[in-house]
Amino acid sequence: MLTFDEEIKPNEQALGMMRTSTFDDVQGMQLQQARSKTNSVPMTPEKTVSTGRIRVEDKRIINCNADVNQLVPFKYKWAWEKYLSACANHWMPQEVNMTADIALWKSDRLTDDERLLIKRNLGFFSTADSLAANNIVLGTYRHISNPECRQYLLRQAFEEAIHTHAYQYIVESLGLDDGEIFNMYHEVESIRAKDEFLLPFIDVLTNPEFKTGTPQADQDLLRSLIVFACIMEGLFFYVGFVQILALGRQNKMTGAAEQYQYILRDESMHLNFGVDVINQIKMENPHLWTAEFREEIRGLMQKGVELEYAYAEDTMPRGVLGLNATMFKEYLRFIANRRCQQIGVDILYPGATNPFPWMAEMIDLKKEKNFFETRVTEYQTGGALSWD
Repeated sequence: MLTFDEEIKPNEQALGMMRTSTFDDVQGMQLQQARSKTNSVPMTPEKTVSTGRIRVEDKRIINCNADVNQLVPFKYKWAWEKYLSACANHWMPQEVNMTADIALWKSDRLTDDERLLIKRNLGFFSTADSLAANNIVLGTYRHISNPECRQYLLRQAFEEAIHTHAYQYIVESLGLDDGEIFNMYHEVESIRAKDEFLLPFIDVLTNPEFKTGTPQADQDLLRSLIVFACIMEGLFFYVGFVQILALGRQNKMTGAAEQYQYILRDESMHLNFGVDVINQIKMENPHLWTAEFREEIRGLMQKGVELEYAYAEDTMPRGVLGLNATMFKEYLRFIANRRCQQIGVDILYPGATNPFPWMAEMIDLKKEKNFFETRVTEYQTGGALSWD
């Protein structure tokens, strides 16, 4: 079980071994373990992988024996298209001018509540994307046996690194105490509670002994994927996004808000990719999607709403920016219902509505597509987002 006192490191054995016919992570890990124990030459794999040309019908999201080194023919074109869109969406934090943010932070034009909100935001996000990256690199990638999905996961892992870089860039630009910000997930209860909720699901996927192939293990994998796509990236990030983007709409902390909007665009794609993977696994493995499992997912979603609302109350003890914690309760219920609908689970909060319609505009898929199409030209020439 991972704890906050442990340093998360890649397991060297989990890297696997290159074989003539294919590169099978789980089997490679087992062979490496066996070799280290016997101190002898590599063992012959117990299962053989066909060296014939790959057919589309040979591919599966999990538990596939087809050679994962062969990217084509594509079976899941949506995964490849998301990879291409993500590449077109490339950005770097230092492209964003932080001069106005620095001047504002040094002035007396921010209230104490606004300063608390900004620091608590950075305190959560600065380590949350590191947790997400660890989950992808040390866990999810190993268990997804489809090469086009793996291609997107590699890009997603890089984007998580960019996001962590962005928070560091904001902290450094404002001259904040980096020890205070980056250690908040130990020191602030509402942040720690969210991360402690996530850690058991990270542990499932990063455990070097864990492998798919049985109904129980496959269900464990599916549960962890749902938690990370629909609760972590699809729920836990949204109070922070609303808060910082609301500042930007009032022409405050516009550099930080610009970076948060780029991050929101990335995370929306991560969410959509995760939902596609979840639904594809369900379609290929319908025996996993039991009534009991669906109810368990609803319970986890409800717990996620409670944790994120506690974080909203903690970051906004009083109303600020025309927002208050009660508005976030309705918003989180609305978001949770959407996540349930996306993966085919009964909604939790009938009648919940969106109190922040401008957020819906920012994460609209058509707008994301336009954003991706124009990203290369606009951002490389230093174009900035308008906060009108």
